[in-house]
Amino acid sequence: MVRALRVVFMGSGELACPALRRLATGPEAEVVAAIAQPDRPQGRRLRRAPCPGRAEAERLGLPVRTPLRIGDAAEALRALAPDLLVVAAYGQFLPAAVLAIPTRGAINLHPSLLPRYRGAAPIPWAIAHGDRETGVTVQFMTQRMDAGDIILQERVAIGEDETAAQLAARLAELGAELMARAVALFAAGEVPRRPQDEAQVVMAPKLHKEDGWVDWGLPAAAIRNRIRAFQPWPGSFTEAPAGSGRRLRLLEAAIESGHGAAGEVLATDGDGPLVAAGEAALRLRRVQPEGGRAMSGRAWVCGHEVRPGLRFGGSPPVSRHGGPGDGRTGTGQPGTSRKAGE
Repeated sequence: MVRALRVVFMGSGELACPALRRLATGPEAEVVAAIAQPDRPQGRRLRRAPCPGRAEAERLGLPVRTPLRIGDAAEALRALAPDLLVVAAYGQFLPAAVLAIPTRGAINLHPSLLPRYRGAAPIPWAIAHGDRETGVTVQFMTQRMDAGDIILQERVAIGEDETAAQLAARLAELGAELMARAVALFAAGEVPRRPQDEAQVVMAPKLHKEDGWVDWGLPAAAIRNRIRAFQPWPGSFTEAPAGSGRRLRLLEAAIESGHGAAGEVLATDGDGPLVAAGEAALRLRRVQPEGGRAMSGRAWVCGHEVRPGLRFGGSPPVSRHGGPGDGRTGTGQPGTSRKAGE
């Protein structure tokens, strides 16, 4: 009979919860403890609250530690005598001293098809760049971010209308099963490993607020991809026309034919305003005015002075990523987070 491995699970974000639940309730592992990020202020009132990983671990009755710096918990981690560290959306870089503690090593769940989209935001950038498929990877952890050998991968198609939040929920469930399979392979002593092809690396930099500004000079398809990709954060927003100076958040849009100056309102009938892009046009089907509630594009037009010939726009800040680009130039893209397991 194969012995269940002693596992310490490290995870903070929503991505981690299905994997933690699967390992804690399945036969593949004995989860002896969970480690998550400390409680942080959340919401408009900035009340301190536990991260999703800690909340899930407590619900499962697991002992939980929340060190400010994981290096400070090295001795406590060593006392747990783990066979394996399992990491998913933990949110801290793991130093060599921590990676050396488990006897079988440390493995990470990453929501992309590595080496494509190493970094902090693989799910949004896959959608923003118009990819048709993505997936999840279980990999060995090393001192280089997301660069360890691949153990298992699973591919999935990206839905035409799928947002980052919707895709993340699917990948979390898929990743839970993939991680359980990987742990079972460790227990059986049959772990495959495949080095990543460094020539195929594409980075997925951490998102910033300015990434949400809509550049109407982009093709309509690219803008629509970014609207889907940046939900729930940072969102996609533009300056409303008629000189109001107020932001309008774009929640749902459809590509239609049309030609005009970038950001120009071409029509105000139908499901919402039709706005010219660098190529084709976008029908704004669902929007959210600054300080208001989400509504249909049609309802928004009825309550505002919007007519053909006016322009959406404003001057978006310069992106920390050097502009929208297509993200396909691999190692040259700056701004990458060094957080582990994101």
